[in-house]
Amino acid sequence: MTDQQLKNIIEAALFAAGGPLSLEKLESLFALDEQPGREAIRGALDALRADWELRGIELVEVASGFRFQVKAALAPWVARLWEERPSRYSRALLETLALIAYRQPITRAEIEDIRGVSVSSSIMKTLMEREWVRVVGHRDLPGRPALYATTRQFLDYFNLKSLDDLPTLSELKDLDSINAELQFEVPVAEAADGAAVAKDAAAPEAGVAADAASGATTEEGVDAADAAVGEDEADAGSAETDSVEDSSRLETARSEN
Repeated sequence: MTDQQLKNIIEAALFAAGGPLSLEKLESLFALDEQPGREAIRGALDALRADWELRGIELVEVASGFRFQVKAALAPWVARLWEERPSRYSRALLETLALIAYRQPITRAEIEDIRGVSVSSSIMKTLMEREWVRVVGHRDLPGRPALYATTRQFLDYFNLKSLDDLPTLSELKDLDSINAELQFEVPVAEAADGAAVAKDAAAPEAGVAADAASGATTEEGVDAADAAVGEDEADAGSAETDSVEDSSRLETARSEN
């Protein structure tokens, strides 16, 4: 079997598979008398990765094996193929998942002790249903609480080969930034708080605008009132002048008679 044939077989299998394929699975594609060996398979995988380097698809290795996937930079366009919106998760769920990932194995009580609040049963149910978390044992304590740890599916979903690929705690961003970048759901209470803050921030500007409008109206009113008083005073002065002139004419007429 030539190197090109081996590469073609592996490429076709990766596209046909519904998920990642491990080296063992790739080896099982061949009969025992024609198995190329893991080094040859890895060589074919490296060649395929180079072939697709400048394309919209890339070959990546995750915890469960190798797979072809859309490059992350192209995800915004490809995502428009599906009408439904991506799954969204609350801050509480993300915090719980992060604690399990970095402190595993860990009990629910230990998670609650670190977060300072109780862990909702719906959060643990969601993590278990997504197969991101599983029970790996029980703590030797009264009640034998379950110990939780992450799964291969968790690593696959986040494009990680192993837990060693997790970012260090110093590299972690604030969860609010992660929510924004990954479009995770913001809890209703937090969203309401944000709207209230935005409203409060806008209130002073609105108040200044209202004061300015009120001030302008007041000044216009004062100017109008001053103008009216001026006109009244002018009219009164004119009337007084006319009265003096009329009296002078009357005295002149009397003297002549």
